[in-house]
Amino acid sequence: MSGRRFLTSVRFAGRGLGYALRTQRNMRIHLAIGAVAVGAAAYFRVSAVEWLFLSVTIALVLVAELINTALEVWIDFVSRERRAEAMVVKDLAAGAVLICSLSAVVVGVIVFLPRLLVFGHGG
Repeated sequence: MSGRRFLTSVRFAGRGLGYALRTQRNMRIHLAIGAVAVGAAAYFRVSAVEWLFLSVTIALVLVAELINTALEVWIDFVSRERRAEAMVVKDLAAGAVLICSLSAVVVGVIVFLPRLLVFGHGG
């Protein structure tokens, strides 16, 4: 891939991210929570392995939200009328985001709860 083609594809990807951030409240919420987690990880000086788990988990949630948004936009485009099958696809995609988000909570609890407990006790 030439440099120009690569930059064009990066621009298109940025446009997609921008669309999601402008139009999807949940994407903004997930990004904000991810930013808080990154800030907390820096504050608590988590280990490299913990950084790995946190960064992969944050990315997974954001990617799931992007895929969910893409499916919703596409389904709304191809199926103007309300169809049960379209709702099932949307619900499945939302369920995937929910699973990723709940997994992120578990990772966050494992990484941060011990530090918060020590921090809360003046440690």
